[in-house]
Amino acid sequence: MANTFVSTLRGRIALWPYWLVSLLAAISAFGCYTSMYAFRKAFAAGTYPGQQYLHVDYKVWLVIAQIIGYTLSKFYGIKFIAEIKGAKRGLMILILVGISWLALLGFALTPAPYNIVFLLINGFPLGLIWGLVFGYLEGRRSTEFMAAVLSISLIFGSGFVKTIGQTLIHVYHVNEFYMPFATGAIFALPLVLFVCLLEMMPPQTAADKAYRTERLPMNAQERRQFIVRFFPGIMLTIIIYVLLTIMRDVRDNFEVEIWSSLGITDRTIYAIIDTRISLIVLVAMSLLILVRKNLRAFSIIHLFIIGGCILVGASTLLFSMKLIGPVSWMTMAGLGLYMGYVPYNAVFFERMIATFHYKSNIGFVMYVADSMGYLGSVSILLIKELGRPGISWGAFFKEGVSVVAVIGGICGVLSLIYFLQSARRKPANTGNETNNELNFSAI
Repeated sequence: MANTFVSTLRGRIALWPYWLVSLLAAISAFGCYTSMYAFRKAFAAGTYPGQQYLHVDYKVWLVIAQIIGYTLSKFYGIKFIAEIKGAKRGLMILILVGISWLALLGFALTPAPYNIVFLLINGFPLGLIWGLVFGYLEGRRSTEFMAAVLSISLIFGSGFVKTIGQTLIHVYHVNEFYMPFATGAIFALPLVLFVCLLEMMPPQTAADKAYRTERLPMNAQERRQFIVRFFPGIMLTIIIYVLLTIMRDVRDNFEVEIWSSLGITDRTIYAIIDTRISLIVLVAMSLLILVRKNLRAFSIIHLFIIGGCILVGASTLLFSMKLIGPVSWMTMAGLGLYMGYVPYNAVFFERMIATFHYKSNIGFVMYVADSMGYLGSVSILLIKELGRPGISWGAFFKEGVSVVAVIGGICGVLSLIYFLQSARRKPANTGNETNNELNFSAI
């Protein structure tokens, strides 16, 4: 009965104008992923002062535990996301987030340090959510727009959730340990609503498949063939993505401490700065929908990533020379990081698959990159805490983004060269670029 009702609604929505369907999908994906952030990042709004275990700060243990869970999830997701059928996505999102919410309750009820394990349990199911949500959006003529709206939840959601968490602590006097569970409770119903809306989205149209290539589940042999086909480019991509993920995670998890080390304690600063960055990234990514040729768009995306690395490096140099203040530096460095990070989570692999007309899905290759990225993130956290425990998070962030600027920029240039040469040397598997230049009047 429920399946019949959903199918009927999906059929009616399929008759809507294409732009309206895309707008609904974009808003639903943004709302769903922002709601998920309430279950993932709220704990980072707390500082948990005065607690150390094995000479490592308690909050660092929490971050490490969650990232380990998240990392394990990404490795599992290489197979799980690549093979999952569309009919199971919505229910799976709700089940996974529900498990993570129960873990936050366990975190609140169990005394430290024994509650650290609940952050690991919390992280594992949440690591699969991105692939499930993006599965509703990939392979469409308007994927850039929808992905751009989804991607700003990576920026906006984190700052917004931390602001809510800080408000619960300082205004409503909610205990730091209960605050993550309480924040999740605020977003539980919105999450259900947005998942239901995503379930209403019609499948790829014939025009979508012609322009962006049909998106299909991939078995083990198909996944190996994909890696072999694009191995040099994927390796360069992973290097850049690992660096970006590490520093984006440091900024995300220790933003309160970084701002404090810079002498700024305004708890609204997180949402203000991240909202500005979100809007800029949203506009930049959305404009890619105007680029019809997939290879050209893929090249422009590389330029975004390279430009982001340059912005990170230039702003850090200017801040070191005291030519700009801490707010300007954090804004510019954050914008540069997300200019590089967001395309990988939104449109890089989308246009890569469309450029080479390779029948596959984004989830597989994204989870290969993600698994490496989060493995690097947890490794750097351990190195920092065990090898350089005296360095502040502000100084550590400054050093890290300098590395991103140099190595990330070089690898970005090499990646662009490789994919351009590969596109010229070996044309798409099926179809050609002409097939991809469809009339956008239908959108």
